[in-house]
Amino acid sequence: MRKKLMLLIKKAWKFVLLLFLILLTFSYAMFQGGFVSWFLFYSFLPFAIYSVGLSFYPLGEFEITRALPKMDYNAGEQLKVTVTIKRSRAFPLFYLLIEDQLNDSLAYTQQQKSAKALLFPGFKKEFSYEYILKELPRGEHFFHTFTVRTGDPLGLFEKEKGFASDGRIIVYPAYTEMLYRPFENQYDQGLTASRERVQRDTSMAIGIREYRPGDRFSWINWKATAKRNEFMTKEFEQRQSHDVFVVMDCVPDRRFETVVSFTASLLRAVLKKGAQTGLLTISKDRASFPIRGGEHQLQELFYHLARIEAKSYSSLDKILETDGFFIQQTVSFLLVTAQLSKTLIEKASFLGQRKGTITLFLLKDQLESPSDDERGLIAIANARGVRIVMVHEGNFAAAFSEVAGR
Repeated sequence: MRKKLMLLIKKAWKFVLLLFLILLTFSYAMFQGGFVSWFLFYSFLPFAIYSVGLSFYPLGEFEITRALPKMDYNAGEQLKVTVTIKRSRAFPLFYLLIEDQLNDSLAYTQQQKSAKALLFPGFKKEFSYEYILKELPRGEHFFHTFTVRTGDPLGLFEKEKGFASDGRIIVYPAYTEMLYRPFENQYDQGLTASRERVQRDTSMAIGIREYRPGDRFSWINWKATAKRNEFMTKEFEQRQSHDVFVVMDCVPDRRFETVVSFTASLLRAVLKKGAQTGLLTISKDRASFPIRGGEHQLQELFYHLARIEAKSYSSLDKILETDGFFIQQTVSFLLVTAQLSKTLIEKASFLGQRKGTITLFLLKDQLESPSDDERGLIAIANARGVRIVMVHEGNFAAAFSEVAGR
């Protein structure tokens, strides 16, 4: 109520000031006389009339729409936004300043709180403009309001109004094309039993063999059985599916975006290989995705990674120790983190002895080298049967180069 009263007083004061200026120029013309004084009065009069007309012009008749070319983006892409303004009256506008308010994450990367545009529409009833947001950050971003400002050439009357116009985009983490290859379970202690499941591709038979207990009835080759007078079954190509579970560290760290990007690349590579994977993250909330395969699983995982934040209060070693999920699983675990500690190695070693193979990916900046402490921890990890793979930003594909070279 008080704010409305102040605006009303301010508007009345401007009317009084405008009326005073009109009377002042008129008085000057009357008493001074001559061409110059009357020219000054008649030159000022159109500006004064325009100011009065603008004060009564309703900005509420504007209709502002925002057109987004698509809803899904990858981190680092740019977004071109088209804004269209429509109005029903052709009132001449000296200028129009339009601001599209950006949410905090977009405002931080663009180094501005809003996307501004200064237009000179004149008598136009419909006009539009475009602006570009460069290098979109990962996340789910919302657009809410436009702020429109206009005024008269004298600067006496300025009008401002907000317009609601909701929009949303989802920016998935940037990923690198990688060729996933399962690590061999080989340490200083020798070979360990592989937990890969052998499956048969029944879409194409590659030969025949004698029937064995456990073979399916549908695999019997009746023609060969009749010829040899004994049951013969079709022989299928055997393939291995290596199901893995990925655990991503969500503690605050300057390399967190690198951690997310590598996790996205890793999950995509595993699923594109035809294997199945799951994901566990503990940030503000615990999120666990069961081991599955297919495009739908990839979409769910990428959507989750697009929104994840580095807000975990539990270190990765505490998660390995206390989360009940690990007790129920017997798969190969892939841990992704940017922080290495002795406690983490101990917990990972204990989990690996009981449940399956453990591989820990340690993320580093592009030219960052491991510290002396980290080199010592890596040696301890190797002795305890925990594989440490150091991955540098910009060189994710090298994560499996050791496997490729065997």
